[in-house]
Amino acid sequence: MEDLIVTGGLGFIGSNFIHHIIDSRRDLRIINIDSKGSGSNPANVRELRGNPRYRFVKGDIADYTFTRKVLKNAHVLVNFAAQTHVDRSIANPEPFFESNARGAFNLFRAAQERKVDKMVHISTDEVYGSINSGSFDEESPLNPSSPYSATKAAADLMAQAWNITYKLPVIILRCTNNFGPRQHPEKFIPKAIIRALNGNEIPLYGGGTQVRDWIYVDDFCSAIGQAIDRGVAGQVYNISAGNEMSNRAVAARLVKQLGGPTVRLVDVEDRPGHDFRYSLNSEKAHQRLSWKPRYSIDDGLAMTVKWYRENISWWKPLATEKVLSGTPWKERW
Repeated sequence: MEDLIVTGGLGFIGSNFIHHIIDSRRDLRIINIDSKGSGSNPANVRELRGNPRYRFVKGDIADYTFTRKVLKNAHVLVNFAAQTHVDRSIANPEPFFESNARGAFNLFRAAQERKVDKMVHISTDEVYGSINSGSFDEESPLNPSSPYSATKAAADLMAQAWNITYKLPVIILRCTNNFGPRQHPEKFIPKAIIRALNGNEIPLYGGGTQVRDWIYVDDFCSAIGQAIDRGVAGQVYNISAGNEMSNRAVAARLVKQLGGPTVRLVDVEDRPGHDFRYSLNSEKAHQRLSWKPRYSIDDGLAMTVKWYRENISWWKPLATEKVLSGTPWKERW
């Protein structure tokens, strides 16, 4: 049985990936490394306590000595560790640099020294910036517009440099907007669900006309699994589900699925540098990774609404007034 090291496994996508692997891959043992910082939630993996195929190690990848030590004898490494909330990056960018850029640098350096067999680095569609029409492919130039996306772009460029210079067997996955169970209430879809469940209006930046390509988190987790098995070192793969929809349209669907009293959608001040549209061409992943999404936007939203309805004790401690604010980028974080 091989060890699969996951960094950032207490976060949203990382924890869902761990559950996905535990359920689908009996040949892998998970070592979850997480600093327990903002965005981390031990409750995301509480069902795995006592599982012989799961182990948690607390530590920060910004600490190189720790990172090098923990990667000893590593076979496969998947890096989710990152600060991800754009609004927080606008209010306080420094933690994003430390985690997303310096932390990634430490991982690449340590993985090279420890001769890791394969590394998958999780990135984002936001490194490409906004696109009015068409879709970005893997050869499109990087054009980040927020402190968050700039630090992720920096990490991507370091990954490519470590592959070219040091032959680090790293793969980059750039994915569109994930949603699903265990997503922090600061993000758009869970915030909308929670505010609606509380009988509060749903705020929409700048009218909610921004378009995102939404993907249910389990679909992305399956793509990561395919990248581990089939991905080629040094390559970038875009991952998307083709569910392009405006934020306003998503909010309206959520309100319809939630039923009950009508919840108002209200326009609020737009945040600085807000990209209008993201869209990725994922044909390369379809062809080279033999991956395709399973879930429609409506099926994914229905499962997500059901999970938040049934897990109030999970989100209630996280859903503070500041987190649920209509303009969180104005808050002090």
